[in-house]
Amino acid sequence: MGSDGRCRFSDCRWFAFHVSLLLIIGEQALAELRYSVPEEMKEGTAVGNVAKDLGLDRTSLTERKIRVVSGSSDAFFEVNKNDGVLYANHKIDREEVCKESSVCLINLKTVLENPLEVHYVTVEITDLNDHSPTFPEKTKRLEISESALPGARYQLQNAHDPDGGTNSVQQYKISQNEHFRLEIKDRGRDGKTPILQLQRQLDREAKSSHQLVLTAIDGGNPPKTGTVEIYIDVLDVNDNMPVFTKDTYSAVLQENAPVGTTVIQVNATDLDDGTNGEVIYSFGSDVKGNIRELFDIDSVTGEIIVKGRVDFEEQDSYDIDIQASDKGSIPFRTDKSVIIKIGDTNDNPPEIEVASLSSAVSEDSRPGTTVALISITDLDSGMNGKIISYVAEDSPFTLTPSIQDNMFAVVTKSQLDREQQSTYDITIIAKDAGEPALTSEKTISVFVSDMNDNRPTFSVSPYTFYISENNPPGASVFSVRASDRDEGDNALISYHILRNASNGNKVTSFLNINSETGDILALKSFDFEVLKKFQFQVVATDSGTPSLSSNVTVNVFILDQNDNAPVILYPVSSNGSAEGVEEIPRNVNAGHLVTKVRAYDADIGYNGWLLFSLQEVTDHSLFGLDRYTGQIRTLRSFTETDEAEHKLLILVKDNGNVSLSATATVIVKLVEPKEAFAASDVKSATKVDEEDNVTFYLMITLGSVSVLFIISIIVLIAMQCSKSTDYTSKYLQETNYDGTLCHSIQYRSGDKRYMLVGPRMSIGSTIVPGSHANTLVLPDRRRGSGEVRHLSN
Repeated sequence: MGSDGRCRFSDCRWFAFHVSLLLIIGEQALAELRYSVPEEMKEGTAVGNVAKDLGLDRTSLTERKIRVVSGSSDAFFEVNKNDGVLYANHKIDREEVCKESSVCLINLKTVLENPLEVHYVTVEITDLNDHSPTFPEKTKRLEISESALPGARYQLQNAHDPDGGTNSVQQYKISQNEHFRLEIKDRGRDGKTPILQLQRQLDREAKSSHQLVLTAIDGGNPPKTGTVEIYIDVLDVNDNMPVFTKDTYSAVLQENAPVGTTVIQVNATDLDDGTNGEVIYSFGSDVKGNIRELFDIDSVTGEIIVKGRVDFEEQDSYDIDIQASDKGSIPFRTDKSVIIKIGDTNDNPPEIEVASLSSAVSEDSRPGTTVALISITDLDSGMNGKIISYVAEDSPFTLTPSIQDNMFAVVTKSQLDREQQSTYDITIIAKDAGEPALTSEKTISVFVSDMNDNRPTFSVSPYTFYISENNPPGASVFSVRASDRDEGDNALISYHILRNASNGNKVTSFLNINSETGDILALKSFDFEVLKKFQFQVVATDSGTPSLSSNVTVNVFILDQNDNAPVILYPVSSNGSAEGVEEIPRNVNAGHLVTKVRAYDADIGYNGWLLFSLQEVTDHSLFGLDRYTGQIRTLRSFTETDEAEHKLLILVKDNGNVSLSATATVIVKLVEPKEAFAASDVKSATKVDEEDNVTFYLMITLGSVSVLFIISIIVLIAMQCSKSTDYTSKYLQETNYDGTLCHSIQYRSGDKRYMLVGPRMSIGSTIVPGSHANTLVLPDRRRGSGEVRHLSN
């Protein structure tokens, strides 16, 4: 291969060194070899046989230590000491080894010893087209104004190809387009430079950018190429005015739309770019101030928004001029009219106004009586102004239309009753026919005036009272109460006792009533033994006009007090004293009935229950007295030493709280049997007469008591039946009693049950302490706890 006469500096330096070495040792190089190999050959590839080409003995190569000496620390080649073949030590890249050199030579020195020989070997690395052209950037962006004239030139960057010679970049070409052509400028050793030339003027509004592909082609076979994408941005010039996208703009806005509501958006476009194409919006200069208070426009988006309260009733449409302008140094402007129609909405609720209101309405007013006049109006029109009105809930009032428009009367539709409800809060509801409907409410208060239409009513009917006899005259004994549902004077009640001489009730003459309070006073004391019960009527009258009244029956029962002492019925002497003489034979046995003391007490219950006891006796071993019957019997037989006459003093007392008593004296004489029989005949005749008289009085007394008892029982049974009580009258019985008059009366008051008991006593009954021993309390079977209830005097 030929050489271009150029030597690298390192090669020259090594060459001078070896020449000096040869001169010093006096030896001469025998030969110079030159080989040529392509780049990128594989490691171990043979370059040439140095021993053969130099005519060396192959058998002596090892002894003579043949070797390759290079000036580089990285030996590209080695020689085989056995056969003298020069081979590549590793893969060689020409572009890396020789960089920019057009011819790539590697100088080697082959050295042998015994004798010393140095042979020069030059290896030329030939180029392969193993690289493609490359541009410094993958993309290139250019900015060209749309006002640039045809013929304008724009230099582009060169492509680089590491290969040399014809394998380097040989030509450029540009992609097909309408506006640009490519020129190539040859710069000699610096290669070829592409230049972009404008052929046709650009229009940014037609096309804002262009994309071209520049291709670099080398001279290899086959050729390799490299490309770069060129983006051309067309710079804008303000040569277009804003244009609205619509010929007309109109919108419907409902009244009372919230502030900030978007009414309509206008849109204008400008074909220019950047600030030249930025459009801003504003109201025209002739837009009035009231419109500017209601509406505003967004300068960027073109949205017309609500700024104030829009009311259909004030104005139903608006014609607004809108201006669009760009931001060029000399801006262009365009005007457009926007029509906004205001839609009516149901935004006005009905208004309720009380034109006239009565302070009160009488409860006896007839249905249809006018209470108030109401005016109901609605500022809306059409269906939004149609009103439906009525009275809320169930009320004795209703609305009726008046002669005048929008006037209504509140009238009664049923009878009123102040006692059931004295005040009415009438809620009037007015509702329009809009969608959605609006409702208004108005509450008026109507007072119902009172009429005297209610009679006084007693709290209890009939009244039943129990009072003790011997009450203090002039003191209040009980009271009645009545109420009236009316008010004022119509509820002011006065009381009086109904006194009718024809009914023969004289007891009412001893009673007086407080006309204001209903307290009843007894003007005299009552005597149970004379009057056990009575009945009268009390009248309650209100102060209305006309007045109304009602009466109530009052039943009064007199309760017995222990105010009567026992009366001795036997023995009674001729002078009226309770003293008698009894003669009995001396030979009677123990248990012989000597006599029986009889007594009577006008009181009842415990107050009339009599007990007998011996107060004085000459010999306690002879006579015994039965405390319940009054019978005197002998306790043993008489002896000769017993005295012939014995005096017995018998005490008879009742069981009242403060008991009353009487005494009787019985003198017992012992006689011989014959005298006793004779005396007995005479005495029996006398005694028969006395006993007949006593029996007569006893019969009268018992009959009277029985009649009174039966009447009382009948009355009490009737009263209990009227009160639906489940009690059954019981009478106290004592089977062992046979000597004292007895009677009983059973009654109840409220939830208390009482029995007035005569002398006869039921076994197991108890006397209530503090009741003056005249009341016996019976267990109340209605009370599960067994509680005993009683009335204290």
